Amino acid sequence: MPEIYFPNLNIEINKLDRVAFTIFNLDVYWYGIIITLGIIGGLSLVLYLAKKQGQDGETYIDFLMYTIFFAFLGARLYYVLFELEYYLKNPMEIFNLRQGGLAIYGGIIASTIVAVIFARARQLDFWNFGDTAIYGLILGQVIGRWGNFVNREAFGDYTNSLFAMRIIKDQATAPMTENILNNLQVVNEITYIQVHPTFLYESLWNTALLIILLIYLKNKRFEGEIMFMYLVGYGLGRFWIEGLRTDPLLLAILKIPASQVLSGLLIITGIIGIAYGRKCKKI
Repeated sequence: MPEIYFPNLNIEINKLDRVAFTIFNLDVYWYGIIITLGIIGGLSLVLYLAKKQGQDGETYIDFLMYTIFFAFLGARLYYVLFELEYYLKNPMEIFNLRQGGLAIYGGIIASTIVAVIFARARQLDFWNFGDTAIYGLILGQVIGRWGNFVNREAFGDYTNSLFAMRIIKDQATAPMTENILNNLQVVNEITYIQVHPTFLYESLWNTALLIILLIYLKNKRFEGEIMFMYLVGYGLGRFWIEGLRTDPLLLAILKIPASQVLSGLLIITGIIGIAYGRKCKKI
């Protein structure tokens, strides 16, 4: 029987190991490989766009070298802070990144801070720089989400929709709701959970957003507009998708998903930025 199955699409994946290969007795996980591919793919796209616009591609390579460490640090720190009770009891697990535990919003916040400092130090137009760099971020997100697929994490509640995904129950690594447990699927004595593949939703959403922004690039009206459009587009998708997930990082007091709150702030910021930029352009 398959380990992962999309019953309504008739797609079966018989075997999907989290470990890609072992070298010198060290397991190399697909999660890390996929994240690396996302970084390489994002950089390649940015270099292509920079060349077309007459920009110095070396600037973006330098920026990546500066930001990559802080992006991972921010993504991990964000995740750890929202799971602080667990990590206080298991402090050494803070350094275990091989099976996941990175929050994209933490990486985005850290990278934005680094970008502001980098642009100022290099005397670059931050808004023009960001409009190009943001394409690398989007493509990185498109690719990186598949690391969640391999880890059987970041899925949603029970569904029987077209994209419903079945995972062997004992292999799932995200919390399971009562609704999921009440709708277990047993096939040939193997128990599956059937859930929303939210990793897929976000990857497809970001793919559509990337295509739209690539088409719009030659028509942008002011520097920074692409970044603000990204904030609106990504915020809308993430707000919806986060509401489906079973493992949201919750705000301690309000007990609502932190990513939904941040997504709402991104949407508002993006709308205000677009409106203000276009208004100034007319003056």
